[in-house]
Amino acid sequence: MDELEKMLEDHKEGKISSEEIKEKILELPYTDFGETKVDTFREIRKGLPEAVYCPGKSKEQLENIAEVGDRLFTRAEEEDFEIVRSVRDDAKFKEKARMIVLGDVEMDVEGEITVVTGGSSDVPVAEEAAVTLEEMGYSVERLYDVGVAGIHRLLPHIDFLRGSDVVIVAAGMDGTLPGIISGLIGTPVVGVPTSVGYGTAREGRSALETMLNSCATGLAVVNIDNGYGAAAFVHHMLKEG
Repeated sequence: MDELEKMLEDHKEGKISSEEIKEKILELPYTDFGETKVDTFREIRKGLPEAVYCPGKSKEQLENIAEVGDRLFTRAEEEDFEIVRSVRDDAKFKEKARMIVLGDVEMDVEGEITVVTGGSSDVPVAEEAAVTLEEMGYSVERLYDVGVAGIHRLLPHIDFLRGSDVVIVAAGMDGTLPGIISGLIGTPVVGVPTSVGYGTAREGRSALETMLNSCATGLAVVNIDNGYGAAAFVHHMLKEG
């Protein structure tokens, strides 16, 4: 903070312009805990809060990260939540999404997003996307278990999907649902392949390849099980500036 205070004093004295301050803020350092270096200016630089991937992190690393600002923790277990809550009593555990929300990450955003799943087993990945967007302040609707094994479950909702700003579709197995939806509506669709499926589903790689090979226009695809990545992409599409 000393560097920031010096910049503000220099600005007050006319030694540095507002634009130069903005540029320098974007280059300010992270908080360094040795093994963990917390990106404290992620929100300024990228327009969304840092997401912390919990698997593989030690108790000390999670405690250090929790001390520094408001952020999201993904792929969290109950044990991770207890560690974070010991540092910040305002932490919230979103069990279905496997996420911890630390503090208030809501922003000044607008947009209506619908999150769709092929099956109920895809819901944890879908919830990661839905909760991330809700916590940032977006309006999120859910349409779950409408996959191609019973496509009649999807058809009554097509007009509703057309009214969304973006549709996120999480699907495993054959991974065809995002392409089908994208072919039926003019709304941008983000496909999220999930690792749900037997043998040749190859832990989501078959679904990923199907989505990438779709001939439906307006479909973008993120990595396997990456609900947060889908939410971040949608935020970058919809945010102003």
